[in-house]
Amino acid sequence: MEAHSPQFKFRLGLFIIIGLTLFVLGIFIIGKQKNLFNPVFALRANFKNVSGLQVGNTIRFSGINVGTVDQIQIINDSTVKVKMLIKKEVQKFIKVDSRASIGSEGIIGDKVIVISQGNGSDKIVNDNQEIHVIEPIETDAIMRSLQVTADNAALASEDIAGIVNKINKGEGTLGRLIQDREMADNIDKTIVNMKTSTKKLDENMEAAKHNFLLRGFFKKKEKKEKEAKEQAAKKAKEAEDAKAKAIEKAKAESGKKK
Repeated sequence: MEAHSPQFKFRLGLFIIIGLTLFVLGIFIIGKQKNLFNPVFALRANFKNVSGLQVGNTIRFSGINVGTVDQIQIINDSTVKVKMLIKKEVQKFIKVDSRASIGSEGIIGDKVIVISQGNGSDKIVNDNQEIHVIEPIETDAIMRSLQVTADNAALASEDIAGIVNKINKGEGTLGRLIQDREMADNIDKTIVNMKTSTKKLDENMEAAKHNFLLRGFFKKKEKKEKEAKEQAAKKAKEAEDAKAKAIEKAKAESGKKK
């Protein structure tokens, strides 16, 4: 019969061999990813929220995949215990002050646990030891914060647009100043007049100094200012002389002691 022909048996045997090969290869790949063929040790960490972390997710240390999440267990309403299986060869690099945090592969990738290098402790973690954690920031909280920021920016943009619109229409003091040419010219004239008045005031003061009636007043004022400067210079010179004498005295006394 056709079912028992050598060609049929050959195809059946080939199919079985290929199937077994793929099966063994699959077990090998999965086992390698899950560290089934490597010596491992366990670490524990307690989180308040694991943010979608699942059994089988990757453990990373220094940017390298070093293990997998073995177990996730809810202890109470505020504690979730995570058990990690990590390659034994990595244990000597993980210190007792290392911390575990939950990240993700890319923006929307699978969750991963990232173990930090610690802050300088020389003590290595033990098997099944619990390490401290850094709680993850919820994506929903970030999105809510960004939404609030966006809403505030939209409101500010509307206010600015309203102000610019009023200015363009000539409303308000600034709008009238920009749109009303006559008002702008008046302000320019006022500024010019102020400068002119200041200049004239300086000229009048200079003229007053030479006036017969006010000449004595200004001369007395100049004399007092001059005397004050001379007095200050005299005191400065006396202080300098006293300092020089003190230095000379100190040198003389030092020479006598020698």
